[in-house]
Amino acid sequence: MEGLVNSRIIPIRTSCRRHYSVFLPTFSLQLRNKNLNKGQVWMMRRPKSLDSVAASIQPLEASTTGNTDNRQPSKEVLELWRSADAVCFDVDSTVCVDEGIDELAEFCGAGKAVAEWTARAMGGSVPFEQALSARLSLFKPSLAQVQDFLDKRPPRISPGIEELVKKLMARNTDVYLISGGFRQMINPVASILGIPQENIFANQLLFGSSGEFLGFDANEPTSRSGGKATAVQQIRKVKGYKALVMIGDGATDLEARKPGGANLFICYAGVQHRESVAAKANWLVFSFTDLITALE
Repeated sequence: MEGLVNSRIIPIRTSCRRHYSVFLPTFSLQLRNKNLNKGQVWMMRRPKSLDSVAASIQPLEASTTGNTDNRQPSKEVLELWRSADAVCFDVDSTVCVDEGIDELAEFCGAGKAVAEWTARAMGGSVPFEQALSARLSLFKPSLAQVQDFLDKRPPRISPGIEELVKKLMARNTDVYLISGGFRQMINPVASILGIPQENIFANQLLFGSSGEFLGFDANEPTSRSGGKATAVQQIRKVKGYKALVMIGDGATDLEARKPGGANLFICYAGVQHRESVAAKANWLVFSFTDLITALE
């Protein structure tokens, strides 16, 4: 329990910069020094890993493959949504209106090539870990570039997400961010939404002692295919949630609906409408307003 919810961060820089815009401030990287293959690696301390677990409550599958009626939720789907004691959100193209790695790649001059790999990964046509490694190898961002990106590109969050998260929290529903993106870029998003950092499950960029790019932490469950499902299973096992909902736009989000994981998968297509994923969702929405209204 302690390993999952009480991860501690040792910052190397405590300053932050406020951006005067409709968004809240972007914060500087919070990193720690760790040895890796006798070199120095800057990263954040991750929660201790937990074993995947079997389910006691079975997930609610979509009624049919290629479901064309899931824009109108069934009574059972609505009951699960209203009774959920935890909701897990994907970040890229769900909580935020863009794909973080694509934005970072564009900032570093490799946007088009990386975006093509992202589309393949989110559609489920290639293993996620292969796509993640391939995308990063195309531009190899340095620590300085990542810090510059965070300073100059505040998060762009989706319409309605702040209100939805506030409403869920007011109902004592725990909210998590589960992402194949990078913690360095997701921490500012969590700050905007009031989500504690221990409720973030994401990947970690690794840098050498001179700030050079070394790769990513392959020990994070979200760094590989099925990783979001593993993270959701870990959360549910530790916290003992009776009803858990996953909301996202990609194949990796859909994977979280499995025994021991999410009971319900809601496909948010307000940014990207991935038809192969949407067809298998329990509920397809194009606006977070639908989810807010259903809670009232």
